[in-house]
Amino acid sequence: MGAGLVKYSRETVRDVKQVARGWRWGRRPQVPRSAEPYVIPKETSVFPTKWARTPAAIAVRDFIQKVPLNAVLNFEVSPQVSGLDSLLKLDGPALIVANHSSHLDTPLLLLSLPDAIRRKTAFAAAADYFFDTWWRAAGSAIVFNTFPIERRGGKMSSTPGDLLADGWNVVVFPEGTRSPDGWVQRFRMGAAYLAVEHNVPVVPVGIKGSFAAMPRGRGWPVPGRPGVAVRYGDPLRPAEGESARDFAPRIAAAVSALLDEESTTWYEARRRAAIGASPSQTGPEAAHWRRVWESTRQLPSSTGKRRAWK
Repeated sequence: MGAGLVKYSRETVRDVKQVARGWRWGRRPQVPRSAEPYVIPKETSVFPTKWARTPAAIAVRDFIQKVPLNAVLNFEVSPQVSGLDSLLKLDGPALIVANHSSHLDTPLLLLSLPDAIRRKTAFAAAADYFFDTWWRAAGSAIVFNTFPIERRGGKMSSTPGDLLADGWNVVVFPEGTRSPDGWVQRFRMGAAYLAVEHNVPVVPVGIKGSFAAMPRGRGWPVPGRPGVAVRYGDPLRPAEGESARDFAPRIAAAVSALLDEESTTWYEARRRAAIGASPSQTGPEAAHWRRVWESTRQLPSSTGKRRAWK
């Protein structure tokens, strides 16, 4: 009797787990978009996020970021930050532009900023991913100060230009989505357009090791507190008469130079950048598994004399 009850319990637990894996917890499709029948998209209301930038919300977010979020991040990864002196050259709002390969990138970048800048920084987030359910939208807005953008074009709740005009710094991942293999993808022109249109500087940031720490598909960092590096570069300003199309390659080159510097030394990276010989960060011409394998090499937990995390 006892053995039969145990067997029945195990089968029940297995069935519950199977149902949980197949349940649509959000509104995201469980099959590839290309396999779904075409349906004319419905007109949807944009989730408001202006409330997340009120004094009360800023105070709540400051506590969440500085206490539980900072503690969890330090427990799971070993972050290092360098180049913060570049931020001293700012005299107003700026666009912060970084490569993007992991969900770790947002908290890593956010918590690496000085407090005064961090409290006045908003993140552009994909509307179809972070704002597809009210609880995910509200959570990301209050914790990370996100606002939705349509990756496929369309309207936004608060445009980056509005926030820049109000004195907010705006973080943009110009690749549009996380890299599927850890290597840098093509930069879109949105950040360059905003910088030229609103005459604001761009702060390039190179993030290295986040893919190895928490690759795409994982919901939590890998064990062992892997090393992750965040490196800031000097602000870039569009030259007088420079178009967004001409400015965009300079932004991408600056991020690549920072990633090169993280892998070698400041002198070697600057020397290569000066002659336009910075190595490509788009990865080797190889099979997908080989590119992923190369990107999962973890950084050491401590990388020398750089400033450790707060």
